[in-house]
Amino acid sequence: MAPHAARTAAAVLLALAALAVSCAPSTSPNSPAADRGTGTLRVWLFREVNNRPKEEVVADAVDAFVRDHRGVRVEVDYIPVATRAQKLKAAFNDPRSAPDLVEYGNTDTAGYVRDGGLADVTAELAARPAADAAALASVTVDGKLYGTPLFTGVRALYYRTDVLRDLGLAPPRTLAELAAAARRIHRERPRLYGIAVGGAYTYGALPFVWAHGGDVARRTGRTWRAAIDDPKSRAGVREWTALFGDDNCPASRCAAMGGNDTVQAFASGRAAMAIAGDFNRAAVDGGPAKGRYAVVPLPGLEPGSIAPAFAGGNNIGVLRSSSHRTLAVGLMRSLTSRRTQDRLFDAMGFLPASADARRAAARRQPFAAPFVRTLDAGTVAVPATPGWSAIDAGQVLPTMFQEIVSGRKDVDEATATAARRMDEAFRR
Repeated sequence: MAPHAARTAAAVLLALAALAVSCAPSTSPNSPAADRGTGTLRVWLFREVNNRPKEEVVADAVDAFVRDHRGVRVEVDYIPVATRAQKLKAAFNDPRSAPDLVEYGNTDTAGYVRDGGLADVTAELAARPAADAAALASVTVDGKLYGTPLFTGVRALYYRTDVLRDLGLAPPRTLAELAAAARRIHRERPRLYGIAVGGAYTYGALPFVWAHGGDVARRTGRTWRAAIDDPKSRAGVREWTALFGDDNCPASRCAAMGGNDTVQAFASGRAAMAIAGDFNRAAVDGGPAKGRYAVVPLPGLEPGSIAPAFAGGNNIGVLRSSSHRTLAVGLMRSLTSRRTQDRLFDAMGFLPASADARRAAARRQPFAAPFVRTLDAGTVAVPATPGWSAIDAGQVLPTMFQEIVSGRKDVDEATATAARRMDEAFRR
């Protein structure tokens, strides 16, 4: 775990310890005047590549909640991840259109708190949720809790066992071997991308930066400064963008691809390798690649090393505008309970938010082992600030990658431009 992530996690544990011995009020100061005990709860969850298994798990949890709460209905809508920022901003500005509960990525927390969208549920969560310190850090801003973790997400390397076997290739042990294998596969199987990559796939690219010892930003005191233009960061950017080309994944096709696009390319049999998450397993098993792939941690620079991965994952929070706060908190607990998290792992491959539950999941399904190994090797968090939320929503890094792979800018110029835009966002 990165040092700033470790400090944040420690701060969360201290905050929760203080809560456990305090006499907290039953509601937060930002609660609306109305807290209705009946009516319709509206929930927005993310739509996955293969969403049906998620829908079934959620439906069971919702049905159980409704049975225990007479006079309550729950409407669940699945929204596209790519347009979540615009949709939620509109909801924050118009409470009448807003849901009571929302799923959100752990990079969105600080921005949504700044925008006044999420309710402070610290008092209701004085009993610690079923999550480890790093996951709890993702719902924490200035020592206050703004939701509960739904799952932890991490990415690793999916590869086609049949393709590598037929070409006499072993799973790559370094990033250099990965690039060499990808080019050989595409040369001998021109209809396949050696490895599917995407110009808009930020969290597939960042492990290359971190493996080289670089970072997107660094913190000094309370100030964040961009680091994507540091020499080590540029080395990682250069290694990632070198995978775009006619010898692997042509920029004309791959520059616009995001994470879901690379998953679909692998699942549909158009790529021999892809960087994808534990949460993408259901999508991969829904395509022709099912039964013909394996997963290993994404390698680093040296044999046996693991590239640091982004400590991803999603949370569920209550909106400040909810007129059913108590009910919404109760449903949030049900949707993020250990039972629901276990079922989401079995159905979708989503790793539970607590380390104990993850280890149990890996014993139940060995598929999870490479992802647990990746988490255990050390993950990196992006800055938990509104500035990072603006950088993410503004597509600063995807624009940088796309400028490089399209040939509009070289690595030095593109990273310098991105760093200026990031520093502007951090200063706001």
